[in-house]
Amino acid sequence: MEILNALALFTNFVVVPATAYGAQLALGALGVTLIFGILRFANFAHGELMSFGTMITILVTWFLQNMGVSIAPFPTALLALPIGVLAAVSMALLMDRSVFRFYRKQRSNPIVFAIVSVGVMFLLAGIIRIVIGPADQSFADGERFIIGAFDSRRALGLDEGIAIKQSQVITVVVTAIVVAWLFWFLQKTRSGKAMRAYSDDEDLALLSGINPERVVMICWIIAAALATIAGTLYGLDKTYKPFIFLQILLPIFAATILGGIGQPIGAILGAFIVAFSEVVVTYAFKKFLAYLGPTDWAPDGLVQLLSTDYKFAVSFIILVAVLLIRPTGIIRGKVI
Repeated sequence: MEILNALALFTNFVVVPATAYGAQLALGALGVTLIFGILRFANFAHGELMSFGTMITILVTWFLQNMGVSIAPFPTALLALPIGVLAAVSMALLMDRSVFRFYRKQRSNPIVFAIVSVGVMFLLAGIIRIVIGPADQSFADGERFIIGAFDSRRALGLDEGIAIKQSQVITVVVTAIVVAWLFWFLQKTRSGKAMRAYSDDEDLALLSGINPERVVMICWIIAAALATIAGTLYGLDKTYKPFIFLQILLPIFAATILGGIGQPIGAILGAFIVAFSEVVVTYAFKKFLAYLGPTDWAPDGLVQLLSTDYKFAVSFIILVAVLLIRPTGIIRGKVI
């Protein structure tokens, strides 16, 4: 029985939240992977693009809530999400046309693109903070829990319960649908095949009659949509704060590089490895170990490797370790 309590505790505080967090990172990492695979540069503005799309979703959600529109028991943000996606797509295309397109025509070095993306990042960050401010914003409504801790305790007959939030289930389901669609799109559609061909050999793709501007446009559209969905799901599951998306960029890049730069499957795998690493390393194992030890025994300290304040340090350590030990990541080979 004590072992079951320990497993329930671990599932409640590690497995469930890490799975939802990993799904959110996976969507963000897929966007970074697509941009790198097609345009060949690290887009440091991706985190702020997530924030921008989420901000528009929040503003529309507030408008719908004030109008009395809802889809209870589901969050109203799901209704506003398509508008947030359209806004992020428009912003991404505007960024490309007004900034990145110039450097692409000049065939600039990827380092130049990366530096330019930092400038775009600061510009987007300023716009976001002017519009919505720097404070935490709450926009979640509807049912909070699908399974409550007390209900699961009674059902399982344990001292520890497993609570599953609605936002966590929505995150996993939406991520599964989006990822399945993305792989179908890349493998089966004409546009997806054109993107893969352009990624493999740009010059040969041009000789084959592929329109590079169309490929780039589709790439930005998909990346912006993924960013907005990831940001909105993260905001529903936790909270929305503009500064947090700049911090999330670190685990997203860590997941991308860990999985293999330009590898969609690797990005997903890397995202879950990073997510579980962050949650496990910052989890306090005191109560977990108490269940596994002798009766009325418990460690004196929290048995926590790192404070939750330093959870992003885990991503940094993973990022540095991968770059030093295996720069190609887990999956190596052709991108996209």
